[in-house]
Amino acid sequence: MRLFLSMFDMYQILDGYYTNRYNNRMIDNQKNIQDCALRLFAVRGYDAVGVQEIVDTAGITKPTLYHYFGSKHGLLENILAIRIEPLASKIHNLIQENIDLGETLKHIVAAYFEYANHAPLFTRFMLSLWLAPEESEGHKAILPYHELIEGMLRELFIRGVKQHGNILGREKYLAATFQGMIHTYIGLSLNNRIELDEVLVRQCVHQYMHGILS
Repeated sequence: MRLFLSMFDMYQILDGYYTNRYNNRMIDNQKNIQDCALRLFAVRGYDAVGVQEIVDTAGITKPTLYHYFGSKHGLLENILAIRIEPLASKIHNLIQENIDLGETLKHIVAAYFEYANHAPLFTRFMLSLWLAPEESEGHKAILPYHELIEGMLRELFIRGVKQHGNILGREKYLAATFQGMIHTYIGLSLNNRIELDEVLVRQCVHQYMHGILS
């Protein structure tokens, strides 16, 4: 049994300790910058916020922001990737796990509503980017994620043709209108017009299914 550590072992332990401290500090710095930028973007709009305002709010220097993200656009892409991935993965899994079209749509609406209730600030920012001018930097950044989710929904409706033959040929438009319906209800909730709860989930899907199948 070894009673003493060798110098090599000690160096490894110390190296791991300081590496972990550095990594944790780097993660904290990145999150601080992301959170500060998101608050500014959500309240004032992406185009209206400059790098200087972001670094002043975060209490850092411009070189620090550039070190972590490369640019303001790089910061935007990082914010979107980190925050949209959980929602996209959830939708993907729901579509893979469920067979019935109506039940799957219900689970997807519930996932969207839960996400919006949990992250209202980012949800508002996400919707603002989607509604931004087509050639704007923000809209171009959100577009791939929007198309990714819409594509998954389109595949869901294509599969749903086996259950509901009358939706054949309308899959693309059904996916777009379904996503638009969700965005509308979330927008109303963000402005304190309605509450995103289980009752609304059932109502949304019931009305939607009645509309597409009638």
